[in-house]
Amino acid sequence: MNLTDYVKQVSLEDFGKAFKHTAHWNKRLRSTGGRFFPKDGHLDFNPKIYEEHGLAIFRQIVRHELCHYHLYFEKKGYRHTDQDFKQLLTQVDGLRYAPALPNRQIYKRYHCQTCGMQYFRKRRINTANYRCGKCRGLLVFDGEMTKDVND
Repeated sequence: MNLTDYVKQVSLEDFGKAFKHTAHWNKRLRSTGGRFFPKDGHLDFNPKIYEEHGLAIFRQIVRHELCHYHLYFEKKGYRHTDQDFKQLLTQVDGLRYAPALPNRQIYKRYHCQTCGMQYFRKRRINTANYRCGKCRGLLVFDGEMTKDVND
């Protein structure tokens, strides 16, 4: 899916106005669905929202960012607290807040050769420099595992 073309389509269908800038995926976004940059007019979107929640929710987030975009260039109140923004957002059925994403963390798993004690670390460690805290045995890297932090 070409993101800029999709945003242009949503802008024409839902706002009746043209989107003249570019849209980008930004995988570094964590808790937000998207961002509008007034300096150059481009939009950033969180690909995880699209992957986790589907096209219907993602379209509502695109509408939200397009509200910022169109109001800014019309020289109206484009910030979240402005009345113009709130009214336009309800007219086009945009989301006020991005839905929560599962907070996943990747852990490195180690175990002791002697006593079997397990260790989970966010960063990889050099097993030549570290030993088991229980019996001073050698540590062995078992691999990575993904764990939901919210659970």
